Amino acid sequence: MKVLVLNPPFKGKYSRTSRSPAVTRGGTLYYPFWLAYCTGVLEQAGHQVQLLDAPAEDLSTEAVVDRAAAFNPDLIVADTTTPSIYNDVAVVARVKLALPKAFVVLVGTHASALPEETLALSPGIDAVARGEYDYTIRDLARCLESGGNLACVSGLVFRDGEDIRYNEARPRIEDLDSLPFVSEVYRRHLNIRNYFFAAADYPMVMLITGRGCPFRCFFCVYPQTIHGRRYRLRSAENVVDEFEYIARELPEVREIGIEDDTFTANRQRTRDICELILSRGLPIKWYCNVRVDLDLETMRLMKRAGCRLLTVGFESADQEALNLMHKGITVEQIRRFVEDARKANLLVHGCFMAGNPGETRESLEKSLSLAKELNCDSMQFYPLIVYPGTEAYQWAEEKGFLAVQRYDAWLQEDGHYSCLLNSPELTREDIACFCDRATREYYLRPRYIMMKARRIIGHPGEIRRTVKSAGTFFRSLF
Repeated sequence: MKVLVLNPPFKGKYSRTSRSPAVTRGGTLYYPFWLAYCTGVLEQAGHQVQLLDAPAEDLSTEAVVDRAAAFNPDLIVADTTTPSIYNDVAVVARVKLALPKAFVVLVGTHASALPEETLALSPGIDAVARGEYDYTIRDLARCLESGGNLACVSGLVFRDGEDIRYNEARPRIEDLDSLPFVSEVYRRHLNIRNYFFAAADYPMVMLITGRGCPFRCFFCVYPQTIHGRRYRLRSAENVVDEFEYIARELPEVREIGIEDDTFTANRQRTRDICELILSRGLPIKWYCNVRVDLDLETMRLMKRAGCRLLTVGFESADQEALNLMHKGITVEQIRRFVEDARKANLLVHGCFMAGNPGETRESLEKSLSLAKELNCDSMQFYPLIVYPGTEAYQWAEEKGFLAVQRYDAWLQEDGHYSCLLNSPELTREDIACFCDRATREYYLRPRYIMMKARRIIGHPGEIRRTVKSAGTFFRSLF
C-alpha cells in the first residue's frame, strides 16, 4: 500500500513537534519525529511510504497537493496541533478533493484530545488515530489493504455512515527496541539541514530514547495526550547503537538531541548509556531534557560521554506557583542545579513560563531576577499555553480564564505564541509584555554578553549556531 505521511504547511517554519508548537523567535524547527517513527514502522511492514515535511521544505498547500497527486497514495496520515487544527483539516481536505479514493487519518495531540470534534470539522477526514499511533497506522494500512473491518483497529476513531465509532484504546508500546532508528528514516526522507535548534550545534538530529514521563506537570501536552505518564525505555545498547549509526551514516551531524520529556528520569539507564558511549569511543556531542533534581555525579559522567547542554524547565521562581502546577521541584533545587551544571562544565538552556496558577506581577519579577542570577547560556520566557487534553486547559476553562475560543487564536498572525489567559492577577497583555521585556533584559545585559563572548572565544564552534539563531532572534526582540 502507498502511504503519504504529511506534516502539513502552516505559517512558514511552524515547529509542529515542539511541546508548545509555534514559529520560534530563534529559528528553531523540530524534526517531525513522531511522523518519522510511524514512517519507519510502515516501511518495516512492507508499505511504500513518502514522508513529506511541508514546513521544513517551505511547501504551499498547492505544492503539497501536487506532490500527493504524483505519489497517488491509498492512505494519507497527517499531523495536527491545536493552533494549526483548522489549517490542518483544510489542507488534507484539499488533498482529499484531488485524491477522493484516499483514506485520510489525522494523528497528533489535538486530534487525540478531541477526536469527535476534529472529525466534525470536515467530511474529508475519515478517521483519527488516538494516542501513540505507530502501530495503529500500521494496522489500519493492513486493514484497508485487505478490505478488513475498521472496527478491529485498536486506537482508531472513524466514521461509520452518520455515526462516529470509537474502537478500544491501543496499549502503549512496551518493546521500544523493536521500533526502527528514526535517524534512518531521516536519512531516507528528509534533508537534515532544514532543521535547527537554537541551543544546539548545527546540523543536528533529534531522537527519542523513551516515551512518557513519570512527573505530573499540569501543562505538559505529550504525556497527557499521547504517551502517558509511565516512562518506557529503549535499552542502553539500542540507544548507543543509534548513536553509532548516526556517527557512521550521517557524518555531517554535529550534535544529537535527545528529545525525551525527561531523559534522566531513570538515572541508572542514563549512566548505562554514558558508560556505553565511553566504552565505544563515540566522539559525537549531544543534549537532553532533564529536571533540576539531576545530581552532580551523573552530570559529570554525562559530560565525559559527550553531553554539551541540558535543557530544563524552571517555570517559576515562586514556590507556590511551582506547587500549583505540580512541578515537584523547589527554587533551591533550581539554584543548586545550575551551580552543579557549571561544575560539570555543561551549558544550560532554561525555560520560565508566565501566567501559571497563583502568579502575580511580583512573582514574575522574581522569576526574571532569578533568571538573571542564574545567567544560563540561553533562556526562554513564554506564556503558559494550555492545550485540550491537559489539566492546565481544564483549569483555565473551569476558572473562566481563557480569553480566546477559536484555536487559531492560540498563535499570533506571525506564528509566535499568543497569550491566552486573563486572570484576576494578570491580563494577557501583562503576560505578553513581561515575556518580551524579560527576553530583552536577559539578553542585553553586559554580564550575559560578556559570558557569551568568553564562550565563543574559548569554543569557536559555538559561532555557527550563535550566528544562525541571532539574526531571527534579535529582529524579534525589537
